[in-house]
Amino acid sequence: MEQKLIAIDLDGTTLNENSQITPKTKEVLTKATAAGHIVSIVTGRPNRISENYYDFLGLKSPMINFNGAVGHIPHQTWDKEYALTFNRDIAFEILAAKEQLGIKVVAAEGKNMALADVPNTVIDDFFPVTLKANEVLNRINLQENPSAMTMLVDKLQLLKTVSALEENFGDKINVGVWGGPNPILELLPKGVDKAHGVKFLADTFKIDRKNILAFGDEHNDAEMIDYAGWGVVMQNGTEQLKALANDITPLTNKEDGLAHYLEEYLKLA
Repeated sequence: MEQKLIAIDLDGTTLNENSQITPKTKEVLTKATAAGHIVSIVTGRPNRISENYYDFLGLKSPMINFNGAVGHIPHQTWDKEYALTFNRDIAFEILAAKEQLGIKVVAAEGKNMALADVPNTVIDDFFPVTLKANEVLNRINLQENPSAMTMLVDKLQLLKTVSALEENFGDKINVGVWGGPNPILELLPKGVDKAHGVKFLADTFKIDRKNILAFGDEHNDAEMIDYAGWGVVMQNGTEQLKALANDITPLTNKEDGLAHYLEEYLKLA
């Protein structure tokens, strides 16, 4: 079998309902790597809360974070790594208009940066529960352009907030709405998505598009699933994403759906 680039989303895909990688999933991904395939995590998560999964899987491949905005090899300097950003003045403008926009928490992040304006306990890990003085989002601490911003907003004003952000900054950023119960918005540099990260990986390792195998479950996986030569959506994925898929796993992320599908597809059993 030709070498495959296997791009795996984390939440709802590689991770089970407890945000864990099961022994079965680790076993299959390890076998895939041993068989000569390239397994890469492609996630919306920051590297600060995804490197633990990378290490658990024992990966050595590049990882894509912030839905395509950052590509790097964890724990080392890599001459091909990249970080796409947008102007930090956008963060300051949003911060100044926070109340009018219906925003409760604002966070700005990069590969080595995580700042928030106030602590929050709504979503574990994504927003800090406590903040040190040098972790507060302000003009003193935000000295570099961010790769992403994440915001907890008023659910009743969600559509209004999205509209205002797109009207004011739409030529510079993408505005994404998270799936799930919490009204979370994410800002990325204009034109950046997971497909950008996957194309970068494929070009780096000289993998033909037809040999890209991608797994996802949510709206932020759409471009990646569409770009891959073989896009696979989890049984627990959204109906909109399933419409883009080449195939759908028979099992959910709670049932090791990715592992069982990959084991059969690559004939690893």
